[in-house]
Amino acid sequence: MTTLTRQRVGPDVFEVIVADDGSTDGTRAVVDEFSDRLDISYHFQEDLGFRAGTARNAGARLARAPLLVFLDSGAAVGPDFVHHHRLAHRAGTAPRMSLGYAYGYNPDDPMPGIEEALRRWTPEQTVAHFVDEPAFRDLRHASLVACDFDLSRRALPWNLSWTINCSLPADVFWAVGGFDDTFVGWGAEDLEFAFRLHQAGVGFHVNRDAWAIESPHERDWDLLDKTFLTNMDRFLNKHREPIVEIGTVLVAKLRHLEWDECVDELRQWTHAARDRDVADEIERAVRDSGPGERMAIFGCGARVPGSLPPAVLLDVDREKLDAALAGGPHVGHHAVGVRTPLPDQVVDTVVLTSRLGGLRQRWNDDLLTEAQRIGRRVVDVAVP
Repeated sequence: MTTLTRQRVGPDVFEVIVADDGSTDGTRAVVDEFSDRLDISYHFQEDLGFRAGTARNAGARLARAPLLVFLDSGAAVGPDFVHHHRLAHRAGTAPRMSLGYAYGYNPDDPMPGIEEALRRWTPEQTVAHFVDEPAFRDLRHASLVACDFDLSRRALPWNLSWTINCSLPADVFWAVGGFDDTFVGWGAEDLEFAFRLHQAGVGFHVNRDAWAIESPHERDWDLLDKTFLTNMDRFLNKHREPIVEIGTVLVAKLRHLEWDECVDELRQWTHAARDRDVADEIERAVRDSGPGERMAIFGCGARVPGSLPPAVLLDVDREKLDAALAGGPHVGHHAVGVRTPLPDQVVDTVVLTSRLGGLRQRWNDDLLTEAQRIGRRVVDVAVP
C-alpha cells in the first residue's frame, strides 16, 4: 500500500479499493491507516473458500473511475505505475487488456531476498539491482520473449492474462460480465475471463513499464494444483472448444505454459486435414461392429456413411462437424477427444480416424485413455 502513496500522479487522479476475500489479518485496520493519504475504500466478503473473482467484481462495483487496474495484495509498485497503466488506454486506442510485468512472480522457484530488499530499498532500486537475475523475472518472461512481447503474434493472445497486475476499461469489464462468480478455489477464473474478452474482440497488450514486484509467499501447491484443475474443468464445461479442452489436459500435467504451442500445432493440423475424407474408414468400422452397437467417432470429418447407426461424432473442425451432423440422427461435440463430456463406458465402440493423424505424436496416450474410458472397444484405423 505504501508504494501507492508514492505515485507521481496526485492522489486525486486515482482511487484504491481493497477487496478482502475473508482475511483475518487486520486488513481493515491497515486500510484505515492510509485513509488520510489515499482515496481508499474497503470491501469485505465472508471466507467461503478462495473467491478471487467474486472479490474483484465487488471491488469493481465500488469503482468510480473509467479504468480498472487489478493488483495482487502485497505487490510493490514503482512511482509511475498508475501513469503507465493510464497511458496504455489513452484516447484513440482500441479497447484492450493491458498486462503489467510482474517481477519476482516465479512461484515454482521463488527468488530469495526480495522481501529483505524491499525493506531496504525502494521498488525501483530493487528492480535496478535484480533486473538481470533470471529468478527475478516474471514467470511468463520466456513466453513473452518468444513473441517479442507482442501478444498478437501468439496463437492464444489471452492466456498469459493473469490478474496479478493488469488493467482494462470498466465498461469493457462489465460488457463481458466481469469474473464468473462460480469459480471457487485458486486458478483459471482469470483465464476464463480473458477468454471471454478475446471472444468479444478485446486486444491484449504487454505493458512492461507498469511493473509490480511480487513478494514470494508460502503456497500449498498440492491444493492449488487441485483447485486449478477443478476450475479448468469448469472453464471447459462453459466453453466446449478444442483449445480449452487441450488446455485442461495440459493443466492436469502441470504443463500449461505449453498451451500456446499446442494450439498453434492444433490449428496447423486442422488446416492440413481440412479436406481429409474418412467415410470409408468409418464404413469399415461399421461393418466390423455388431447389430445395435453404440459408436463414437473421433475425427468424423464432413461426411459419414449412411450405414452408421446413431452415433456420437467428434471433430476439431467445427464446420466439418456441422456438415456431418446436418439432417442426420447423430449428436456431436466440437472436440479433439482428449477430454470429452461423455460418461464412462457410454458406447460400445470408439473409432479413431486418420483425421487425428497429425495430433497423435503429442496426444496419442490421452486420446487412447479417453477412448478407453468412454467405450468398451477401441478401433484405431491409424494402427495397421
